[in-house]
Amino acid sequence: MAFRTSIDDAGIAELIFDHPPVNAFDSAGWFELARTVTDLGRNPAVQCVILAAEGRGFCAGVDIKELQSNDRIIVAVNRGCYDTFAAIYDCGVPVISAVHGFCLGGGIGIAGSSDVVFASEDATFGLPEIDRGAMGAATHLKRMFPEQKVRRMFFSGKPIDAAEAYRLGALEAVVPRDELLPAARELASDFASKSPTALRLAKQALNGIELADIKQSYRYEQGFTLELYTSPDSQEARDAFVEKRGASFED
Repeated sequence: MAFRTSIDDAGIAELIFDHPPVNAFDSAGWFELARTVTDLGRNPAVQCVILAAEGRGFCAGVDIKELQSNDRIIVAVNRGCYDTFAAIYDCGVPVISAVHGFCLGGGIGIAGSSDVVFASEDATFGLPEIDRGAMGAATHLKRMFPEQKVRRMFFSGKPIDAAEAYRLGALEAVVPRDELLPAARELASDFASKSPTALRLAKQALNGIELADIKQSYRYEQGFTLELYTSPDSQEARDAFVEKRGASFED
């Protein structure tokens, strides 16, 4: 299992990623994550969900080695990511992400689908997909950052740090690493103290009035990911990443 879950007496569920070395999930892991988040949201004993991680960082996204080794797996990976991000966004109760270290690729999809994001001082946020022969999660990055910042991050593949993410309004707070989960738990406790009916209706209402449908937007975006994936440049980028060398693209 790439993660573990618990539910306390106050109704706060914690889902902790624990998949060394970088919390990157294969297609099966993404599907299991989606099912687990959906189940937590449907559990009447749960009032809030916290997503956090063990190890060097929050989440490095998809398992590039799985993609590199099987050129047909992209459809399952895309679907697994779509289902996970949708499950977080549609979760019946508020979802808080507590991010430390790197939050990359699919990690952005997770954080960007959440209702609130906390970060430790060492956190960084980025979409390196352009250097991996893919695209993805720009939809969710746009829930966190302004348009031009998203485009700079998307085109360059370079991340930004927690201080800049906070300045741009993406984060509830930036705290020392050892205060990250306590900060998330404090807000989760406040949420959990509310009427269960009111909390779930509030979540539905906020999703319903969001101007962009992020699931349709991400599905549109995934079409371009698939188109890029079928190109020689995409294969070269994945090979270069796995082989730890610079990529060489045809003119």
